[in-house]
Amino acid sequence: MIELAVFCIFYIGCGIALLYRAVTGPTMADRIVAVDTIDVLAVSALVLISMFTGRGIYLDIAIVVGLFGFLGTVFMAKYLEGKI
Repeated sequence: MIELAVFCIFYIGCGIALLYRAVTGPTMADRIVAVDTIDVLAVSALVLISMFTGRGIYLDIAIVVGLFGFLGTVFMAKYLEGKI
């Protein structure tokens, strides 16, 4: 169980750094990359929670979160290009 606590502390630290970059990024592209990285961090946290608890429902949630994060990143990139 100590491994879970170490991962939580690491993920919280990474999340705070990414949230800072998402709020104060110099460009919109930097903010989008930070939000996409937060999404990847959330998916990996859900997979780790699924491994520690032994419940498969968290993997389904991770797949849905990853899909929505990918689609959001693609739509924001298209918006920045000016094609939407």
